[in-house]
Amino acid sequence: MEAGDALVLTDAAGQFVWTMPIEYTIDHDRRLVMATGRGTLTGDDIFGYQKDVWSRPEVNGYDELMDMTDVEKIDLRSVDRIKQLAELAASMDTTKSQSKFAIVAPGDYAFGLGRMYESYRRLEGRSTKQVGVFRSRAEAMAFLEPEA
Repeated sequence: MEAGDALVLTDAAGQFVWTMPIEYTIDHDRRLVMATGRGTLTGDDIFGYQKDVWSRPEVNGYDELMDMTDVEKIDLRSVDRIKQLAELAASMDTTKSQSKFAIVAPGDYAFGLGRMYESYRRLEGRSTKQVGVFRSRAEAMAFLEPEA
């Protein structure tokens, strides 16, 4: 497994704080990228994660789980960024195989953004990922299970 890089910030008192807005692991045996958002997510965090992880050739065709349970705030500046993200992600999809992307979004705002993203991915001709948005991790994991 591989892990995402940490970002170093300072808090209001000037103390160093280690924060990782999006932590992820890559499970090569299961062909699955598992990501967890925490705290405040910005558009830069989300686009950075997309570019960092999905530019790696070894994860082409892998499934993905994004858990937004611990996200307190999403700051995209504009909901137009959701369409831009869907376009970028679709452009990075492999054409060799279908894969799945499950978003866990218990909160209403994150769930709504997830559904918007799901719709844009469906409309994007280059997209080869099936996207699902779920309120619980258990539902998301069931979606990601290989079909028998």
